[in-house]
Parts: sequence; C-alpha cells; structure tokens
Amino acid sequence: MMRRSISTLLLGLLSGCSLIPAYQRPAAPIAADWPASAGATGTGPAAADMGWHEFFSDPALQSLIALGLENNRNLRIAVLNVQQAQAQYASDRANLFPMIDATAAMQRERIPADLSNSGAAENFSEYSIGAGTVSWELDLFGKIRSQAKAAEETYLGDADTQLSTQISLVAQIASSYYAWLADREALQVAQETAATEANSLQLTQLQLAHGAATAQDVAQAQSALYTAQASVAAFTRQVSQDMDELVLLVGTPLPGELLTQMNEVSGLDAEPPLPELPAGLPSDLLWRRPDIRAAEHNLLAANANVGAARAAFFPSITLTANGGTASSGLAHLFAAGQGSWLFEPTVTVPIFTAGQNLANLDIARIEKRVEIATYEQTIQSAFHDTADALNARATYGAQVEAEQNLVNADSTYYNLASMRFQGGIDSYLNVLVATNSLLQARLSLIALKLETRQNDITLYKALGGGWEENSTPASVQNVTAAPQPIALKPG
Repeated sequence: MMRRSISTLLLGLLSGCSLIPAYQRPAAPIAADWPASAGATGTGPAAADMGWHEFFSDPALQSLIALGLENNRNLRIAVLNVQQAQAQYASDRANLFPMIDATAAMQRERIPADLSNSGAAENFSEYSIGAGTVSWELDLFGKIRSQAKAAEETYLGDADTQLSTQISLVAQIASSYYAWLADREALQVAQETAATEANSLQLTQLQLAHGAATAQDVAQAQSALYTAQASVAAFTRQVSQDMDELVLLVGTPLPGELLTQMNEVSGLDAEPPLPELPAGLPSDLLWRRPDIRAAEHNLLAANANVGAARAAFFPSITLTANGGTASSGLAHLFAAGQGSWLFEPTVTVPIFTAGQNLANLDIARIEKRVEIATYEQTIQSAFHDTADALNARATYGAQVEAEQNLVNADSTYYNLASMRFQGGIDSYLNVLVATNSLLQARLSLIALKLETRQNDITLYKALGGGWEENSTPASVQNVTAAPQPIALKPG
C-alpha cells in the first residue's frame, strides 16, 4: 500500500496541471465560396491528393523534379530546420523527467599543522560512489510541459514549412522547364523569320538590280532582317539563362541523357495537357495547404508559451537527491555501514520580480495575437492566390483561341503582301509591316501558352498540390517519421 501511494503521488506530481489557454481556431477571414467569376469547376481528384508524378506526366520534367528534391539547397535547409526543431522538442520534453547521474569521486586533503586540531599536519582521503538526481523540477503547474508543447508545435510547423518549400520547388522547376521550352520555341520562330527575311533581302536586291525595286525597298528588307536577327540574339540569351535557372533549382549539373531527353521535346504544344483541378471550397485550404497548417502550429506554440508565462507566477519545487557509499579508505568503500544519502527539496516562491513575470506574460499574449494575425493573413493570401488562378483559368482558353486566330490572319496578310510586292503592285513597306505583325503575333501566342501552363501550375500549388510521399527524399522521410505531424481537418 505504501509503494502504491508513493507511485500515485509521483504520477500526480508528474501530471500536474496546465495553464495553457483553451485553444479555439480563429474564424477564417474569407468568403464561404469562390467569386462567381472564378469558374471553380473541374472533374478529377483534388490537387492535394494528386502527387506531382500524376500532375506532370512529361518524363523529362519528372526527372528534373526528382533531381531537385534530392539536391536543391533551399529544400535541404528546410529539412535541417525540421531536424533542429525535432531535437529541440526532444530536449525540452526531457526536462519532464529526472536526470540520474552515476558518480565516482576521490578526494585527498592535507591540513597544515597550524590549522590542525591535533597540532600536527594531517592527511585525509575520501572515496565515494553513488547515483543521484540533479535539480529535478516538479512540473506542478505545467511550465515545463507548456515549453515542451511549444517546442512540439514549432517542430510540426517547421515540418509543414518544409513541405511548403517542397511544393514551391516542384512548381518552380515545372514553371522554369516550360519557360525553357517556350523560349526555345520562340528562338526557333525568330530563326525562321530571320532566314525568310534573308531570302527576301536577297530577292529585293536582285529586283533592285533589274529595276523592279527601289533602294527604299532594300532598306526596309534590311530593317526586317535586322529586327529578326536581334530577336534571335535575345532568345538565344534567354534560353541559356533558362537553363542556368533550371540547374540552380535542381542543385546539380544536368546529366547528359536528361539533356538529350529534354532537347527531344519539340515545344509546349507537344507537352501533355495538365489536368483540370476542382477548387473545392475555400475552407478546404485550411488543411490542404501546408503553409496554413504551419501558421496554425506557430499559433499553437504561442498559445503554449502563454501557459508557460502563467506558470511562472506559481511556486516551483526542485528535488536534489543522491545515494551511495563513502569511505576514507578505498578498501572499506563497500563495507557495511558505509552507505550515504542526501535528499534536498527546494521550494521557490516568486515574491518580488520587479514586474518581470507580468511583462513576460504580456509578451507571450502579444506574440499570440501576432500569430493570430499571421494565421489570418496566410489564409487570405491563399484565398487570393487561388481565386486569381481560378479567374485566369476561366479566361485563358478564349484568349489563346483569339491569339491563334490573330496568327492565322497575320500569316494570310503576310502571304498576300509578299505576293503583291513580288508582282510589283505594292512597295516593300506592306511586307515589312506584315512581317513584324506576324512575328509579334507568333511570339505572343507562345508567351500566352506559357502563361496558361504556368497558371495551371500556380493553381496546383495554391490548392496544396505537389506533395508525393513515396517520392520524398530519404532525408525528408526520416525527419517526419516520429512524431508524425498532426493531420488537421476542416473545423
């Protein structure tokens, strides 16, 4: 009965009470539905349930993303931050339990004759061995548990931040890859235009020699050629810079076989279409988007810090104890009757702290209000990003179709102007105008197709897509292994 009572008392002291305020999730400061103009339709699985392998089906792009997840330095830093937060949580949680040390000591002392009671110099020896707890604070009012809870929420928040970093990396690599394809296609258009204008200049110079064209016609043909050549130089530079951006995002030089695979892709039109994603309800963002979950974990950590600040107003009890054997001779260290022990409880009651505890409590409460505002701001930003992407998705189709019609019309205009010039009906000015219009229309169409794909990527990211557990680097999987992040659901 005595042992059972002591065990019950110890369990009660360990559990204590908690002064952490009851948590209530702040109301989401967004509308219940998407704007009517957003066109939040779509048939397929939710973005958060679709891994990037399913969303991006281009094998070259899949290889780029896989390389980036293994080598990107920003993602590596995010993983290390999670590991650091996990270690800090384990350290704070360990304070809940007594620390027991094993000690062995020897002490030899000589006392001079003028200080000795016997009037002669004396030598003393002491040997001891034992075990003890070092300053174990009983968590009666939950201060240590509040600190451990704050560390746990910080760790979970960092884990979601790492996940958000991974989603952003997947989106950045895909967006840069499509930009490289688009600029390479634009370079091809500029090169075709330059070749056509070189032939036109040669033809115009022949016509000038036979009196069928004027010097002005030749100058205009030269202007068209130089304009196309300038575009070739600009897009050549841009394609190289796009590749540099891809290498930076991936974090390692691209293998030769991957470059060959990428060069075999003819352009954006050859890319598989991206799935059309359903938007769901705005409230779904609360558990789909890891940045929102990370903001809530930070809020929960601030809430726990309030509990720790409250507990500082109450007494604390610290226990120090040890037990073992001690002797003046090593041979008698383990003899009968040589046992020794010490039990030293200490009670500390805050009486006067010059307002420090009150100030710390105010700081904790203000930090909580800051985290509430940050959480609400994160939700509003997520709603804004998603609504913008939905609005764009509803209009890009019609814009691409109109731009394609413009390219067709400008192509017809260019062909007619060329025939009229070659037939001697018009000057080369009409051909020059038609050439510039067709070149700009074709480049605008490529840019618009790129914007359409990048908007689909933005929507995928905004809806929480990009996470694929079975393709996560081993370093990331180890971080999130224990304890597992809390699965948040709406409500």
